[in-house]
Amino acid sequence: MHTDTHDGGRAGHDTALIVIDMLNTYEHADAELLVPSVRAVLPAVTGLIARARDRGMPVIYANDNFGQWRSHHGEIADTALAGRHPDLVEPVLPAEDSFFVVKARHSVFYETPLAYLLGTLDVRRLVLTGQVTEQCVLYSALDAHIRHLEVVVPRDAVAHIHADLADAALRMMARNMRADIVDTAARAW
Repeated sequence: MHTDTHDGGRAGHDTALIVIDMLNTYEHADAELLVPSVRAVLPAVTGLIARARDRGMPVIYANDNFGQWRSHHGEIADTALAGRHPDLVEPVLPAEDSFFVVKARHSVFYETPLAYLLGTLDVRRLVLTGQVTEQCVLYSALDAHIRHLEVVVPRDAVAHIHADLADAALRMMARNMRADIVDTAARAW
């Protein structure tokens, strides 16, 4: 987690962009199913990151550590860049002023300091982007909902392994978690 200043120069924003697991080696069992979806959503994800940065909105990366418990965000990025698809990683690398939370399980909240960080930034709404819709995005949306945070999921900026499960996950987020499911072009935060 980046901690140069209390609010990272982003005072006054009640919305944060959460970039989930985009620093990926793509060296796992479902990678070949995931990669085409990541390629398809990458322009929307990079667009969201750029839009958030331009508006001074907090950009928070929440990423698996690949089981390397002594790693930090720079090493995680380097590991992902050395993986099978660096072309999918390079466009979404964290900027110097991005926040970074290492996660070990599906939810961005599980055993991480994210809730505390969001509280210090006075964030009440999360825009979730990244991968995988039917896993980490779904569980993160649920954990945000039970913490009384508003959730926005741009459907064109989340990648999936199985399209049918992703569609079901988006419906569940909308119905059960009151998530706002949108297209990136249709909404400004």
